[in-house]
Amino acid sequence: MTPNYLNRSARKECAAAQYSSAQSAAEYAGAYQNSRAVGRFLRARLRLVQDVLASCPGGDLLDAGCGPGIMAQALLKSRPDDFRISVLDQSRAMVEYCATSTRSLGTVYPAVGRLEALPYADATFDITLVMGVLEYANVCAALNELSRVTRPGGLVVVTILNPLSLYRITERILYRPIFRVLGAVEICLHVPVERRHRTGTTRIHGFGPGKLRRLMAQAHLEPVDLVYYDPTLPIPPFYGRSMAGSAERAAYERIATARWSRWLYTGYLVAARRH
Repeated sequence: MTPNYLNRSARKECAAAQYSSAQSAAEYAGAYQNSRAVGRFLRARLRLVQDVLASCPGGDLLDAGCGPGIMAQALLKSRPDDFRISVLDQSRAMVEYCATSTRSLGTVYPAVGRLEALPYADATFDITLVMGVLEYANVCAALNELSRVTRPGGLVVVTILNPLSLYRITERILYRPIFRVLGAVEICLHVPVERRHRTGTTRIHGFGPGKLRRLMAQAHLEPVDLVYYDPTLPIPPFYGRSMAGSAERAAYERIATARWSRWLYTGYLVAARRH
């Protein structure tokens, strides 16, 4: 039987459909300004990746699964001369939005493609970013491709949802079913679309850092850092609230100092070096 984390065709089709329009790309970009949990999560992830890259002098960088290009924009603004940035996404709408939104800031090299078949030569990049994309992919094939296009000694940075966080568990078994029922009722009551409760349709599948690090090692990637980020309360009346004291502060901790509290963090990052 094919392992669950390898059987992704249905999820990938859902993701492709959900992010296939210019409107969906714009909505995704706008989510970074959202004052709720999703916006805080995206901003914390963005700042964390920038923090990890702070020790990198620059070089050829690939943002695989670039979405609307928020990471590329941030790097072009903060470090305009350090990186030669290539961006890739399976959604043409996302790639076009990214290229348009970065045009006034600098040069990016866009491509449409999949993680499992990257359209680049071996050892092309010094740094490869994969932010919130492996949940949709054939993980083994994607990691092998990411390793292949990264130069020996280069850095691969992966962020992914933490499926074992109390917030994610509560969201999955309690709030998503409730929101689906509310959304159906609101349709019957002709509530405007923008005011309805909605849940994602991508059916993403997360997995823990232990499994990710084992799969990275099989792809000749040596994990060198593990960071949890975005601590979030899972219970009413505090559901979705940050525990960081400030929603605008990047909240993350290395595993060495966060063993007891890892269950509160909604996402994690693994950085690895290419053998």
